Amino acid sequence: MSKAISQYVCQQCGKVAPRPLGKCPQCGGWDTMVEEVLVEQTPPSRPHLRGLNTRSQPHRMGDIEGNVEQRIPLPIGEFARVLGGGVVPGSIVLVGGDPGIGKSTLLLQMAMEMASTDERAIISRFRQKVLYVSGEESERQIKMRALRLSRLAGETEANAFSDDLLLLTETNLDVILEHVKDVKPDLLVVDSIQTVYLPEMNSTAGSVSQVRECANRLRELAKSSGIAVFLVGHVTKEGVIAGPRVLEHIVDTVLYVEGDRFQSYRLLRSVKNRFGATAEVGVFEMRDRGMVEVNNPSEAFLAERMVNAPGSAIAVTMEGTRPLLVEIQGLASPSNLGNPRRTPNGVEFNRLMMITAVLTRRLGLRLAEQDIFVNVVGGLQVGEPAADLAVAAAIASSMKDIPVKADTVLIGEVGLSGELRWVGQMNARLREAAKLGFKTAIIPRRIRSGEPLPQGIELREARSLREALNFALMPEK
Repeated sequence: MSKAISQYVCQQCGKVAPRPLGKCPQCGGWDTMVEEVLVEQTPPSRPHLRGLNTRSQPHRMGDIEGNVEQRIPLPIGEFARVLGGGVVPGSIVLVGGDPGIGKSTLLLQMAMEMASTDERAIISRFRQKVLYVSGEESERQIKMRALRLSRLAGETEANAFSDDLLLLTETNLDVILEHVKDVKPDLLVVDSIQTVYLPEMNSTAGSVSQVRECANRLRELAKSSGIAVFLVGHVTKEGVIAGPRVLEHIVDTVLYVEGDRFQSYRLLRSVKNRFGATAEVGVFEMRDRGMVEVNNPSEAFLAERMVNAPGSAIAVTMEGTRPLLVEIQGLASPSNLGNPRRTPNGVEFNRLMMITAVLTRRLGLRLAEQDIFVNVVGGLQVGEPAADLAVAAAIASSMKDIPVKADTVLIGEVGLSGELRWVGQMNARLREAAKLGFKTAIIPRRIRSGEPLPQGIELREARSLREALNFALMPEK
């Protein structure tokens, strides 16, 4: 016997409630509770204990074969960097991002490269059988995009596609799994997880229960068959992947494609990776031929820099294990408002408020009457405190109308007392600055001796923010 019961599930966080609610009590979202009808089965007289019918046996840890995981080489170097060196067989990867940011383009490029007929790809063991499943676009639309990417790369339609690249437009997950069983691909791409559904469930595609159950089925497929699965996930207006947070716990790796839609640069950021470092970043540039790797992102971000302009400072930030040199611009303008504006773009608002307060209280700058604007060039988001000194120098440079020395980088965290504090991975930051031709680095004074700092760049150690700005700002004429 079975009976139908109803429950209400939040489509953003997965909160379950027995009755409809206008506002979700867990995430605070309005009108996100959707009714789902479940079919409850009457329990049998003898309950079945899940997992006890298998013949699994405990083994000694030393007897288990634990060799290094063999990865599938990936021709796109920046993508492979974020994944930790390549694609792990049997892994499931979730790729999220804003609409139109380049998720489908990047995965289609990866699929075409993995199934490439190029002789170099075959020699390098890149060639794999790939099944690309789309639930949003038709086959004609996908082929038109693939042809555009291949023709801009100099290939003709005759040799643009490999026989190992297969395309499927389907949303029924049971049908998709049947095709996977017949094709036996090495790599499966599902675009997107919100469009596929299981017919035995009464909820619509994209609902919390459908997304969770479909992701579980695909995870079981990856672990049991060794197929690497890539899922495309939509994001909400808050910038998180749509569906419950449990979706991020199901997969092995979570990647976000970030960037300003009005800028050409895109960042592929890893926020979770069971097979590599987290917070790793790959840099791409969106062009006519798709997502193009940026091998030297620091040089690209500084290409249009105006030298010796007041309000400009160079910071060295760490994105995962990669140091990036970025230009931070500051502008102080007299305000007619009773409450002057503080407008950050690329830095945290609270961090900007703290640095402004330190400059006002400890250095005596009259910023209470100024509108403060701070911008990180290139559309990057800088969240670490190592950029505090550069932000403070950019604001002070604009306020005094004195440029920061052009060949100087600034690294350090600013405290509430106006002191400078040491930051991690200083050697990697200084080596990257020296490689790009910078002559001087202003850093916090070392209190404890540690690893020797690299040669080739002059180090100016400062104990306080006032001392650092005296080093950084050019002398007044």
